[in-house]
Parts: sequence; structure tokens; C-alpha cells
Amino acid sequence: MHKVLLVDDEKRMLDLVALYLRPYNYSCIKASSGMQALALLNKEAFDLVLLDIMMPDMDGWEVCREIRKVSNVPIIMLTAREQQEDIVKGLRLGADDYMTKPFREEELLARMEALLRRSSPAKRVELDGLIWEEDRFELSYNHEPIRLTPKEFSMLGLLMKNPNKVFERDRLLELVWGFDSETEGRTVDSHVRNIREKIRQAGFPVDEHFQTVWGIGYKWVN
Repeated sequence: MHKVLLVDDEKRMLDLVALYLRPYNYSCIKASSGMQALALLNKEAFDLVLLDIMMPDMDGWEVCREIRKVSNVPIIMLTAREQQEDIVKGLRLGADDYMTKPFREEELLARMEALLRRSSPAKRVELDGLIWEEDRFELSYNHEPIRLTPKEFSMLGLLMKNPNKVFERDRLLELVWGFDSETEGRTVDSHVRNIREKIRQAGFPVDEHFQTVWGIGYKWVN
């Protein structure tokens, strides 16, 4: 079941969309304001966000901008505005898709399914005999297991699933340790050293792939 955050200041719209999506195996959480939506995103993980633009206090554009500071969750903007410049603005702020009201329910469902297919995280990543498998919680090289701690395993998987993407230390802290963690950046560096040493001892040329971006953070290069 996919978990969807519905954000709209109109209760009727929230109820209608939730009612339509429920039979299709979607669990819908409702937020009637931008601030409420951001608070929910800080506490829970969602698979997709349906975001209205025209809301009081904090409009959908600002909400989208704030979401993109901390999350890559897919966002579809739902709005009565259909001017071309509004569509471009939403996409540039980080929205993945855009639909104008009134919309056909079948089209909304199809767009949601397409986004979820593209954003489904890889459960298994392989590079030259090094295999990271989420479901088995196992890292191996040439069929020999490499023992990692849960945080080391999560960090390595995040990097391997996003090759060539640079992750800042603070971003790694948010994604691996959580938003409320008081852990410092030095802990990230310590975990990186441990991961590299363990993989290096297994015989894999980890230093060619697990690279430091000086002054910023780390990346994985295939």
C-alpha cells in the first residue's frame, strides 16, 4: 500500500480525492495547510504528495520549495490555475507533475502510478561483484559477506543507489540518522572510514568509487 499526503485547504477536495484513491490501495493522510503538511513530512515517510497551490498563509509553491530542501518525495501539483508560467514555476521549484482542476480521476490515478514506478527505490545494487541487497540486509563481494552496522549499511545503500550525486554531511545526517538527531558531521566521517576499511579488506577497490568531495560531503561513482 502506498502512502499519500493530500494537501489542500478545501476539506471537500481532500475528502473526494481520499475517497477515490482508497479502493486502489492508497493510504491517504490529509493536511489542510502548508504548515501542517511540512510537520507531517518531518514525522512520517510518504510515497507521494498531492499538493494544491492556492492556499492561505503558505501557498503550494512555498510548500514545494520547503519540501525539496529535505525530501525527494514525488510531488503532483493540483490547482485551478492553468497559466503556462504557473506550470513552469511549479516544475522549476521541484514538482514532478502538474494537473489543473477539475481533473479526470482516471488521469490522476495514471499519473500517480507513473511517478511511483519511476521513484521506486532499488532493492539491489551491484557493481563489479559488490552487491548491496536491502531485503536481505546484506553487502557482499564475490559472494563473501561484508559485515556493516545498520547505519553503515543505510549510508552505503543511499550512495550506491544515487551514483555521482554529492551528499552533504548534513544531508546524510538527515537521511540516515533522522531530522531530530543531534549527531554531528564527524560521525558521518567516522562511518565513512569504517565502511571503506571493511570493503577494502574484502578486496574491492572501494577508494575508486566511494569518493570524498572536499569541504562538502561524499559521493559514489560507478
